[in-house]
Amino acid sequence: MNWQAFAVKMASMARDLLAQESVTATLDQVTASAVELVEGCDAAGVLILRKKQVQTLSPTEPLVEESDRLQEKLGEGPCFDAACTGHPVFRIADVEKEQVRWRTYAPRAHALGIGSMMGFLLYTEDEDNLGALNLYSRSPGAFTDASETAGWLLASHAAVAFSSAREHADMERAVATRHIIGEAIGILMARRRLTEDEAFDVLRRYSQENNVKLHEVARQLCEHGTL
Repeated sequence: MNWQAFAVKMASMARDLLAQESVTATLDQVTASAVELVEGCDAAGVLILRKKQVQTLSPTEPLVEESDRLQEKLGEGPCFDAACTGHPVFRIADVEKEQVRWRTYAPRAHALGIGSMMGFLLYTEDEDNLGALNLYSRSPGAFTDASETAGWLLASHAAVAFSSAREHADMERAVATRHIIGEAIGILMARRRLTEDEAFDVLRRYSQENNVKLHEVARQLCEHGTL
């Protein structure tokens, strides 16, 4: 492993990550960088686990999503276990030989063409919404100690960039929500000759009585003209 060249590429990747304009673009850059920078890595993706339901983000190959779907269906597998337990890293030298731990997943994963795997926890702030960066090789024994170190460094940078991208996306959604609620309040003020507080109270009561989120009530009023 040429660590000097790796450091240069990591620095470039870090700048690229922070320049991405969306969570999706950030994760696309992360998984593409994993294939480029980690020795032995043929494919990569991010697995998100929400209450036992799996979502695959930014897979570099269909193989990644197929593995995630298989683990969700069976309720077993290294990525699934890592996300469930919050274990920070795993490394599987030979998937075919892991039938003691995952007697159903292991042979099916081998049939998909998976030889070895590594995974790194990306974030843990929400216990109901865990994620891991997972790396795949078609060959057994492809990942070395150097590969694991490189993957861990990549995942650490990725976690920071991912968190920043999510925070930015949350802020954009909050601004959009405030905007549409303000627009709905303006419509009610004009139509019903209400004060701002009275118009907001109309929206709030409708939201509570119909068990609909406030921003959805506002959106309905703006789009259809009625509640």
